[in-house]
Parts: sequence; structure tokens; C-alpha cells
Amino acid sequence: MNLAPYERLRLPVYAAAATFLFHLAANPHYGFFRDELYFIICGRHPQWGYVDQPPVIPLLAAGSQLLGHSLVALRAVSALFAAASVFVTCRLIQELEGGTFAQVLGAVCVSLAPILANFGMMVAPDSLGLWAWPLVVLYVVRLSRCADPRWWLAVGVVSGIALESKYSAAFFLLAAFAGVVLTPTRSVLKTPWFAWGVLIAVAIALPNVLWQAHHGFPMIELLDNGQHGKNVVLDPLAFALQQLEITNPVLALVWICGLIWTFFTPAARWIGIGFVALFALMVALHAKSYYMCDAYPALFAAGAVAFERATWRARFIRPAVVALAAVAGFALIPLVLPVLPVEQFTVYQAGISKVLPLRSLATEHHQQSVLPQTYADMHGWPQLAQTVADVYASLPLAERTRAVIVTQNYGDAAAIQFFTAPELPVISGHNQYFLWGTRGYTGNVLIDVNGDCGRDRHLFRSAQKAATFTAPYVMPYEDDMPIMVCRGIKQPLAAIWPSIKNYI
Repeated sequence: MNLAPYERLRLPVYAAAATFLFHLAANPHYGFFRDELYFIICGRHPQWGYVDQPPVIPLLAAGSQLLGHSLVALRAVSALFAAASVFVTCRLIQELEGGTFAQVLGAVCVSLAPILANFGMMVAPDSLGLWAWPLVVLYVVRLSRCADPRWWLAVGVVSGIALESKYSAAFFLLAAFAGVVLTPTRSVLKTPWFAWGVLIAVAIALPNVLWQAHHGFPMIELLDNGQHGKNVVLDPLAFALQQLEITNPVLALVWICGLIWTFFTPAARWIGIGFVALFALMVALHAKSYYMCDAYPALFAAGAVAFERATWRARFIRPAVVALAAVAGFALIPLVLPVLPVEQFTVYQAGISKVLPLRSLATEHHQQSVLPQTYADMHGWPQLAQTVADVYASLPLAERTRAVIVTQNYGDAAAIQFFTAPELPVISGHNQYFLWGTRGYTGNVLIDVNGDCGRDRHLFRSAQKAATFTAPYVMPYEDDMPIMVCRGIKQPLAAIWPSIKNYI
């Protein structure tokens, strides 16, 4: 295509803008997700790393709340990454010599594939990968087409940012490198600019690696713990089937065609080999099924080009192909974007579950709510915070000044901190909260939120139930939670703190 630069940008910009507006309208419903609250609290304590994540997403989450609590502002961050993903996908299709039909089909698939739409809904480490992973592919494709080798500097910057967002980016980069090395595309590595790109990526990622090393690589301990009871471990067939389900069985036909097409296209073969290598790594490591999904925009781009070339003599069917993709995509959108009121969603879910085995998509061993865990964990947090705040306020002033709140998990802890003003003193042994320690509290007056302290009577001279938290739609383990007030700790809290650690 010999289009002017402005003309080449027009469709990608329109598609990205439509995606952003769609997410901006669809995302800010129900409430904050538990992990989003945790990211915000972590980001308020800036550092080079955290037990369970690199620093970029917490900083972005906290930054979105600088002007006050706003679910719209928070979700605008993920919406921007979703829009950027669609923009990059269209630009990648252009580099693969795809035209208007391919760009429209690719944009529809990337914006509506369930797992990718979900990454664009909540602020999470995978959100940034929506933009960064396909951007790396785009730059390497440009390099393979004799672009200025200084593009490796851009690859290094984007790769470093991706590594500072989620650790699985390392496996994507390793798999992509393997794809390049094993194909004629390896000629793009024969330049000193490649080494400079690698150095830039390492320099950006190094502070977090050093932080993890300083703390004994807690992320490795967390991943190991997750595979021994918490996470659902999938065999290769189950992992592959989940890839079809979470990308939409109809839309998956596009990326599957794209994968096949790359193996028959010398210039794109490295993309297919890289994807297969990434798939093998994820299966071998017993990863959750969604860990590799930021790689799909590149495959959808390849599939869209393949469909365009396959229909060049039958262009009349192209509108039907796009329409089918859009209908199939929108049909499953309520599963991943909170666009329906809860009562309507439960009816919708009951109907769609007759077609798709929704329960098989669970990634963790938990008793399920009437809602999927993603939606259940958007409910009840302000009410929990208010319940705990009321218990805290009921304490005599002399006790209140030295009382501390202990929670079992970071979701409860972050919600109590986020939704109370002034922020209540909260500690927990879960993930990053463990490293923040006891904050100097003795534990002599302790409010225990659904934990073991209040039940384990030998730790305190007295423990009494002050309230019970209950709310509709929350996860079962968050419902009917006792709020205990414990007094007279028999051992210093600092002494028992190491036994409270829970990296999972």
C-alpha cells in the first residue's frame, strides 16, 4: 500500500479511539476489584518492587487516584492500554502488508476477544502487556524489513517497561528471541544496536531484579506456594482448550489461521515459532492460562492478514466475516466487562453456561460465588471498610490510639485503608503487607478481620466478636466474616510476625 503517512494512521487511530470510548463506558461499574485496591495501596509506597509484582502498575494505579477516589480514572488507565493494543495491532497488520479489511477484522478481534477485553477492563499487570508485547513484535517486523537498526533501542525501552510490569514478559521475550534465532529473521541481530537494545532493557529491569534479590526472591516463593493448593494446574490439553475459550471459540479461528499462516510466510515465521515456544514454556511451568495472552494481538494481526489474502477473490464475504466476528465477540462481552446489572448478568450467565463450561475457566481453588470471581471481588469493599471502621470507632479512646487491624489477605487490608478516611492502621501477613511489618504496633489491642488471632485464644487474654460482615455477591470466604476485638497479647506481635507470613 502506497498511502501517505497520515492516511496509514487514520484507521488505527479511529479503531483505537472507538476501543477507548467503548471501555470507558463499559468498565466503571460494580466497583473496585480487590487487586486494584492492593495496587493503589502499594503504589502509595513507591519502591523498586513488591513481593508479587514489579512497580509500574502500582504506580499507575496510585497515580490515577491523586485527585480523589475515582473508578472512572482508574479504569481509564486500562482502557488506554486496550486502545493502544488495537492501534499497534492495526499498525502491525500494515507492516505485514494487510489492508483495510484486515485492520478492521484485527481490531474487532483484539478489542472483543474475552481475555483481551478483560485485560482492558481492570488495571492489572497484563493491561500494559496488551500494548507492549505486540509493540515489540511490530518493531522487530520493521527491523526485518530493513528499517533503521536503531529501532532496537525502542525494542529495548518497551521490553524493559514490559518487564517492570509483569514477570511473564521475560518468557515472551525469550520465546520471541528463540523465534528470531531459529529463522532467517536472525539477520536483524547482526548489528551493535541489538546489543544496545538488550542493555537498555536490562538497565530498566535491573532495579526490580535487585529488589527481589535483596528480599530473597519472594516472587519465586509465591509462585511455588501457588502451585501447591491455590492454583488450578492444567495439563497441556486443558491449557490449550482454555486458550480457545478465553479468546472466544469463534474469534480463535482468526488467531489459529494466523499461527498457521506465519509458518508458511518466511518473514513472519519467527512469530509462529515464538508463540509455540511461549505456549510450551507456560505449560511446562504450570502457568495460569491467561499468562501468555498478551501474545494474541500479534497472532490476530497475522490471522487478519491471512483472511484478507484468502478472500481476495471473494471480497463480497468480507463484511459477513467482520459481522460474524463482531456478533460473536459482543455475545461474550458481558462475561468480561461489567455491562449488565447483576440481576440481568446472572440470567445471562445461566443461559451462556449451557453452551460454554464457564466453571472450567477458574484458575484458583475457591468455592465460587453466584458471580465469577472477577465480578464477586468488585463487591462489598466499602461495606467491609465501614464495618471495621465502626468497630474501631467503638473502642475507648485510650485503646483506639494503640489499636491495630489485622487481616488475612491484601484485598481486605487494602479495602479498609482505601475506603476509610483518615486511613485506619492495617497490617497483614499477606504478600507485600508482610514486608511492611507490624508498623510498630504491639498487638495488645487488635481488631482481627476473619483471621486466626481471634480464634486462637492462647494468643490473647480476651477475644470477643464485635461485628459480622456480610454482603451479597462477595466470594464465600469473604462473607459472614467475624470481626474480633482481641486484648492482652501474650507474646509481642513482632515475635510472632514471621509465622504470619503468607506469600501466595
